[in-house]
Amino acid sequence: MTPAERFHDVYEECYPRVLAYATSLVGRQVGEDITSETFTVAWRRIHDDVPHPSLPWLLGVTRNLVREMRRRDALRYLLAAEEAQRIADGAQDRAGDVAAMVTDRHVALQALAGLPESDRELLTLIAWHGLSTKEAAQVLKCTGAALAVRLYRARRRLEKALEAAQAADPPEAASARAVGITRPHSEGAPA
Repeated sequence: MTPAERFHDVYEECYPRVLAYATSLVGRQVGEDITSETFTVAWRRIHDDVPHPSLPWLLGVTRNLVREMRRRDALRYLLAAEEAQRIADGAQDRAGDVAAMVTDRHVALQALAGLPESDRELLTLIAWHGLSTKEAAQVLKCTGAALAVRLYRARRRLEKALEAAQAADPPEAASARAVGITRPHSEGAPA
């Protein structure tokens, strides 16, 4: 197989997942640029460095490119917080079970946004991008054992953040707010 054919196969197989990963880190527009840079690196290194399977290696390149971009441009990006705000703003038009679902998602994204970036990245690699723990360990450049410990701790921190978010915003009140329902005045209280 020629290098061009190998690159074509790698590109066809991995492009959507690399783009999804980059987009989850920096948004769609910048994610497309980072994905292009990732495949430029892959093209230059197709002879030597690109292993099989190539997805963990590509995601590692993507991660490094994002880190370089953030250092250089001092970008602060919290995808989960922005998504939660968009959902909260759009929830005014929803009703019933849809409101409850939106509120649950809002609480989950809010809890996720409150975690350290390293926890968010690890959890999204596993849950959203479907990587195995071995593949995630390759992306994060750590051992499988270290990743297992980090994943365990990140999941515990997420559970605590979810509990805190739910305690601070009971589902009934959040659902009511999502559809624009206010609490009725108690009997005998002035309106």
